[in-house]
Amino acid sequence: MTKLAVNNICLSYGTVDVLKGVSFKLNAGEVVSLLGASGSGKTTLLRAVAGFEQPREGSILLDGKPLYDSASRVNLPAEQRSLGLVFQSYALWPHKTVEDNVGYGLMLRGIKKSEIAARVQTALDNLGLGHLGKRFPFQLSGGQQQRVAIARALVYNPPVILLDEPLSNLDAKLREEARAWLRELIVSMNLSALCVTHDQTEAMAMSDRILLLRNGRIEQEGSPAELYGSPKSQYTAEFMGSNNRVRGKVESIGGQAVTLAGEGWKIVGKGIDPLAPGSDAELIIRLEKVSVTDAPVPNSLSARLVTSMFLGDRWEYLFTIAGLRFRAFGTQARTPGMEYWVAFPEEACWVFAAEA
Repeated sequence: MTKLAVNNICLSYGTVDVLKGVSFKLNAGEVVSLLGASGSGKTTLLRAVAGFEQPREGSILLDGKPLYDSASRVNLPAEQRSLGLVFQSYALWPHKTVEDNVGYGLMLRGIKKSEIAARVQTALDNLGLGHLGKRFPFQLSGGQQQRVAIARALVYNPPVILLDEPLSNLDAKLREEARAWLRELIVSMNLSALCVTHDQTEAMAMSDRILLLRNGRIEQEGSPAELYGSPKSQYTAEFMGSNNRVRGKVESIGGQAVTLAGEGWKIVGKGIDPLAPGSDAELIIRLEKVSVTDAPVPNSLSARLVTSMFLGDRWEYLFTIAGLRFRAFGTQARTPGMEYWVAFPEEACWVFAAEA
């Protein structure tokens, strides 16, 4: 069942078009992430749904009822949209206790004090904060402040919760723990959530579906596995994951198999874009798909190891051959300056027409 429907949203700042006809649906109980680089329009889109930005065209429907509709001139203010909001900065009142921060929105809605107290306590208990209600924000850790912000968004049972970079203020270690906790919370409470993030790992961990935005349009949408494993464009392939990019000339084409060649090397990959022999192309492969061997295997190159870097759970290698530089992962230390065979599995190599 569709919870939120966004149809052909166009939005401009002066003469600059920020959103150029964006459409998508958020189903009940689904988590959708808006992913993209800075300036792609993801935060502006979330703010348009929330009611903080004014589109010039399109419609936004919640349970089939318009929050915004350019055709019928409907534009409900943010406070009438009843959406749960979690801001990047958390936006907690420093002079109010945790209880007062969480219950503030209920107070503005004229809810009785006894009901506010009960609902606030339930929200805090659900988030493991039941014992911290009397504290002030400065007495909490970053992770606890984040949970308070989420409790405030959930306390009045909103139909959809909007999260704007909800984990960005946490350090790297806490972010890993928090994204797992947040995903568990959303699933256990059957929430419908729309989340903005620039972190692809965060988007993949938390989402049922990802909308990858580029220059105000949706470049590709699908499950995390689809965007990571089956990119439809060079931009999607490059944006997701850690990659090697190899530029060369198309030497030959046989079905989907494309042979890309350069000075002293050849690699066979899978053609994604229409290509022609002699044209410039770029091959992209995820780092974890590349393997290092001591003997030649199909679709491998002999390359010199520049350096090995220990990452804790694995090693990262940097290789060079005839001006090419590429990386690979492995499980053991290897000797810099030595020649090794580096294998590029054909099915994991995507070949795109080179962008100018």
